[in-house]
Amino acid sequence: MSGVGFGIGQRPVNRRQRVVKSLWTGIWLVYLGAPVSDLLHGGHSTGVRILGWLGLAAFVAWYMVLVFRTGRGERNGLVLGSLGVLAAQSALLALTLGREWLVLFVYVSIASGAALPLRMARWTIPGACALLTAVASAVPDGHSYLAGLLIPALLGGFAMTGVRELVRTTIALREARATVAQLAANEERLRLARDLHDLLGHSLSLITLKSELAGRMLPGRPDEAAQQVADIEQVSRQALVDVREAVTGYRRPRLHAELAGARVALTAAGVSAALPGEPDLDGVPEESESALAWALREAVTNVVRHSGARRCTVELLRRQTLDGPVLELTVEDNGSGGAGTGQGNGLAGLTERLTKAGGTLEAGPLKSGFRLVARVPTAGPADVGSPA
Repeated sequence: MSGVGFGIGQRPVNRRQRVVKSLWTGIWLVYLGAPVSDLLHGGHSTGVRILGWLGLAAFVAWYMVLVFRTGRGERNGLVLGSLGVLAAQSALLALTLGREWLVLFVYVSIASGAALPLRMARWTIPGACALLTAVASAVPDGHSYLAGLLIPALLGGFAMTGVRELVRTTIALREARATVAQLAANEERLRLARDLHDLLGHSLSLITLKSELAGRMLPGRPDEAAQQVADIEQVSRQALVDVREAVTGYRRPRLHAELAGARVALTAAGVSAALPGEPDLDGVPEESESALAWALREAVTNVVRHSGARRCTVELLRRQTLDGPVLELTVEDNGSGGAGTGQGNGLAGLTERLTKAGGTLEAGPLKSGFRLVARVPTAGPADVGSPA
């Protein structure tokens, strides 16, 4: 007896939806056939019939407004007052016109379940049924109708509380789905921002260094300058490939490739580099290796761009900690540490990556230089202090 069968969880927002909901609500008014039949064939006088039609029209209009506006945030006190008016109309019409009008209390119960929250409807629905019983006792031969109306009033009212909760749950689920989609989009934007910062920062720094070097070589050493230009082309092409892979979400940097790239970048910048050989990545999850590769790239980029260092040492060790075996990457230089005191975007992104992989990041200035230590968990056994 409610219009919520249309678009559960949605309120009508245009004319078509309002018409459909009105029709759906109106279908249930067919059960008012008994009062209508009483007005047509009950032998009432003309004046009583007119008053009866007016009373029935007022009841239907009040009921439709109450049910149609369900879920629009009205105050519960206003809804209770409206239900009181509906119950008073039902009692007055049943007491004056006869037992056929007792069916109106079923609509009062239905409206209670549709328009009130469960904590209140669980009292108003039995109250409507109790009022139905009382009025049926006062109406001649009302007990013969009571058995056929009491159960529909109880079941219909509580059924509508379930429909109301279903509507609220559906709306909440739709809002939650929209929120999850927004959070996923934000996370993807953050991932792209981190990847592009790490990729382009490293590649553009290397291109800048090699361009300056080629410019200095060009007058007297054209062959070597041409080699630097060829390197610039290669780095540019690789940067383009990396950006495309990052955008499509498939790029996972490899640690051995980043070690080779670090050696090239440090050498081009005139920094003396001490790097480990081929890393032993036995038992290291792919996500952990990727996080360490990003950490190495960011650390070397900072050494080249900001530190002014002449020497850089990279170590890769397996260690046993209280939390289990880890693979530890240490990048240390003897530079000034660069400008600025706060944590930049690169280190913030690294912290997020390592945390996601279950690792940690430590970074800070030394007495002379800067040190970055990144650790990720490994699945294999660890030899304390042994080089990877």
